[in-house]
Amino acid sequence: MAYMDTYKDWLSWCDEKAKAELLAIDDPKELEDRFYCDLKFGTGGMRGVMGIGSNRMNKYMIRKATKGFAYYLFAHCTDEERARGVVIAYDSRHHSQEFAWEAANVLTSAGIPVKIFTELEPTPVLSFAVRHLGAIAGLVLTASHNPKEYNGYKVYDRHGDQIVPRIANNLIRYVEAVEDIPGIDAAGNPELIQEIGEETVDAFVEAVYQTSVCKGDVAPLRIVYTPLHGAGNKPVRKVLACAGFTDVHVVREQELPDGDFPTVKSPNPEEKSALTLGLNLAQQIGADIVIGTDPDSDRIGVGVRQGDDYVLLTGNQIGALLADFLLEQHKDELTPATTVMKTVVTGELGAAIARAKGCQVVETLTGFKYIGDKITEYEHDPAHTFFFGYEESYGCLVGTYAQDKDAVGAALLVAEMAACYKQQDQTICDHLHELYAKYGYYYDAQASYKLQGIEGKEKIKSIMDALRAGKIAYDADVLDYAKGIDGLPATNLLKYRFADGSWIAIRPSGTEPKLKLYCSLIAEDEAKAKARFEQVKQQFEATFGL
Repeated sequence: MAYMDTYKDWLSWCDEKAKAELLAIDDPKELEDRFYCDLKFGTGGMRGVMGIGSNRMNKYMIRKATKGFAYYLFAHCTDEERARGVVIAYDSRHHSQEFAWEAANVLTSAGIPVKIFTELEPTPVLSFAVRHLGAIAGLVLTASHNPKEYNGYKVYDRHGDQIVPRIANNLIRYVEAVEDIPGIDAAGNPELIQEIGEETVDAFVEAVYQTSVCKGDVAPLRIVYTPLHGAGNKPVRKVLACAGFTDVHVVREQELPDGDFPTVKSPNPEEKSALTLGLNLAQQIGADIVIGTDPDSDRIGVGVRQGDDYVLLTGNQIGALLADFLLEQHKDELTPATTVMKTVVTGELGAAIARAKGCQVVETLTGFKYIGDKITEYEHDPAHTFFFGYEESYGCLVGTYAQDKDAVGAALLVAEMAACYKQQDQTICDHLHELYAKYGYYYDAQASYKLQGIEGKEKIKSIMDALRAGKIAYDADVLDYAKGIDGLPATNLLKYRFADGSWIAIRPSGTEPKLKLYCSLIAEDEAKAKARFEQVKQQFEATFGL
């Protein structure tokens, strides 16, 4: 019943509105879940369900995290470095703007300058702005593609990269050391706050446009775009217009920011249901492609017209197609140092293409922050030149204007790719089948299992423990990334690599109460690959009662 002590403590000092929310809870399980622990500040920050409680996203936990962040900056930065300030951005989620200003007030109360956007912006804009404005760090308030109940707090280093474990593990100690939450000074210092306007966003759009292949010389292309009630609306439309795409139709029901995300179950462009309105509009007007971006516009979903229907591409397919397209367009500029990056749970087609074109392929752990960290490393490493990075979860980046995945830039390049293939009387899907014919059929799929609360957390741990004990005996090499592999930081991930190059990977999600099963399977055709995936999935679910 230790959670009751924390609950009573919060009741003694939280404001009246928060107190009323807590007193209205009559479910003991709900109360326990809110207070049995503190919301974890992990290797990228915090993410959780919004509400009052120590295990929820609210202004008090924002204050605690930011106070710890301030302590960290005082301990690890010089006075001159701290004077460069922290850039803060936020998306369309409920309380994102409020939480951003809470963070700004805590930092400026501690004497650290803040540069904060005047309206919601995509996460890649924050990544770009940290360097563009010469800041020492960045914060963004977003839960990316998670359901509407969630919000999050992500920390970026001076390079515009989401912090990696060697930094985060140190920062976490400062956050955990903050115990007197009601005593945190959150009054703010207006003299240390600078508001950021359109000039920074325009600079970002120009930087994205510099990655353009066609530079405005594009074939006519009819595009349907949906920002899914998020932050991508203005910058995506601006960069498409700069690149010469004038036939762009926005899904009006999803155009304006709305933290309820009323037209979708979840604002995740990975899911077909999130793009249903866009696909319907595309059918009505005969669009060539459908593009969707998540609330903070770092992930992209793509639908391609193929005959009378639309085919939704997976994140692996988008990444492999863009890798092929960009490497071909820049083939005269490639060198032995040219490097394409992917994560350990990203499919193999893009890697096979890059190697065939003479490029290096480097794998990182799951999470684009590891790719961003390598971008910084390669700035001082003549043996590697970062060219393109992508992950299976619908995120990619070309160039180094940002150091996080960027759906704004991806939208531009997907549109240019579609336009180029249209000039050749092809669709993107036609070209994908050509790649399969050349490099082999790669089938990438995943399954997610939501396991919430204390019981869910314990179930995930028991499954990972059982797998490590050999509960399922795959005829494959076992890679346990918890032990550290190929110089990568240790992480809770198991990967089974088969003799034919196929693999299965299993890991807990870093952002949601989920266990994830990934498969990258090589087969003669789609039917055989799907059958193999279903067999793997059914065995996994039957073994662990999922």
